[in-house]
Amino acid sequence: MSERDQMHYDVLIVGAGPAGLSAAIRLKQLNNELSICILEKGAQVGAHIMSGAVIDPVGLNQLLPDWQSKRPKLATPVTADEFLLLDEDSSYRIPQIILPAPLHNAGCFIVKLGEVCAFLAEEAESLGVEIYPGFAASEILYDDTGAVCGVASGDMGIAKDGTHKAEYTRGIEILAKYTLIGEGARGSLTGDLETHFNLRTDSEPPHYGLGIKEVWQVSAEQHRLGLVQHALGWPLGSEAQGGAFIYHLPNQQVAVGYVVHLNYRNPTLSPFDELQRFKTHPKIRPLFAGAKRIAYGARAISEGGWQSLPKTTFPGGVLMGCAAGFLNFPRIKGVHNAMKSGIAAAHAVVDAIAAGRANDELTDYPTHLASSGVLPELEQVRNIKPALSKLGTYAGTMYAGAELWLAQLGLRLPWTLHHRTADHLYFAPNATPIKYPKPDGKLTFSKLDSLTLANVSHEHDQPAHLQLRDPSLITPIHLSNKIKAECHYCPAGVYEIVQLAESRKYQINAQNCLHCKTCDIKDQQQNIHWVPPEGGGGPMYTGL
Repeated sequence: MSERDQMHYDVLIVGAGPAGLSAAIRLKQLNNELSICILEKGAQVGAHIMSGAVIDPVGLNQLLPDWQSKRPKLATPVTADEFLLLDEDSSYRIPQIILPAPLHNAGCFIVKLGEVCAFLAEEAESLGVEIYPGFAASEILYDDTGAVCGVASGDMGIAKDGTHKAEYTRGIEILAKYTLIGEGARGSLTGDLETHFNLRTDSEPPHYGLGIKEVWQVSAEQHRLGLVQHALGWPLGSEAQGGAFIYHLPNQQVAVGYVVHLNYRNPTLSPFDELQRFKTHPKIRPLFAGAKRIAYGARAISEGGWQSLPKTTFPGGVLMGCAAGFLNFPRIKGVHNAMKSGIAAAHAVVDAIAAGRANDELTDYPTHLASSGVLPELEQVRNIKPALSKLGTYAGTMYAGAELWLAQLGLRLPWTLHHRTADHLYFAPNATPIKYPKPDGKLTFSKLDSLTLANVSHEHDQPAHLQLRDPSLITPIHLSNKIKAECHYCPAGVYEIVQLAESRKYQINAQNCLHCKTCDIKDQQQNIHWVPPEGGGGPMYTGL
């Protein structure tokens, strides 16, 4: 096999998300002579980025204090904030005065996160950062001492059977003094690093939620620019945790979504179909009268918080943003912490390079994270996620509210609750199957109908990026049992049982994959392994 070409930089960043782009910009602000490269697996910056999103602007303000004058239409100020409790027929609005301060959205902004990342990429490139979309980092590279010295991009032009096609191109080795990982929740390289360096030795299992999101063009009568709504209760009820969001964007657009925490027990629960049901609630349905759905996507988010944080440094680099798990769970906000973690990483790197160091451990990074407020913020809300997991939606929410109010009054509870059971171990095999209504094609839709709005594209003739660690497990587990959880939790119809004449076949439609990572997280036997497909493959989100 031919040797791979090499490229050398001072700093390599994996992932052109808020963390990676913030790190690149701050690095250049601190030392414009540094050579910096960002690898992004999406076909363009923002192609694989999806979030609600209401953001706390503190990260943007720190990084680019003049961002509002540079891109005034980038973000919509929150003008109204509502929190709803739903049962099947009614809704109850919780007065804002009852909600603790962290749950208020005054001073925050509604954004399309892909647009924010595109703006940050322009800023980074104007400073001299090199960004390479369509190049998936597939392998961590180590030097002779065992430290990380860079990554290799995946080979391109490999057929399904492993042979090289005419257009075969060998991947490239990108070598750097420091490698910063900002590939989002459940990243493949993050998992490799956690295993190689035992980064999770002192942490509890990571926990995740799956966010399903649609964007609609609604009538002028139903649109309220800047309105933020969150809802708990129906249709999930108390047996599974999660909630809905509705954000009113410019141009009469509304983002509607549902986040389901992936520690639910019923294997027939479908987060996608829970969103479809939510839209039919009497309080919610009128919003969509005469409306048109224009975008769809799905993505796992890190929810474990303080107890689930891995060690964030390793010889040669650090973990940033959702790769490390810096989302503030009760606020449902992680962009500001992702940006602040990128800024913290930049300061640690600049100090190290100025001292003549390379490929060692950036031990100052946690100190910068602490002084930035990222770690104290997560420590303050450490009990909220485990309380919900242990007590259920309603009792857990009451506990969370009480603890957040006490924190607001300066009182810190002395205990730390734990959540030591990984999400994939929560299934109850004897649960009553959930029967979802048939979609009407106007307000509610099927998964396959939704995929066209995600603009999913994968090179058909390539090795499957959804791998089975043990293919022999398929026959007894999936063909003999009636319940196949991945056929329900996958928001893209990737997994299905196909009837062929008198036999049944387990089929993986990898071409449908939205890169949400849910199967990698929730598969009960941890047999499904998500790896990056050929560079550029996956969804092409526009306006998410």
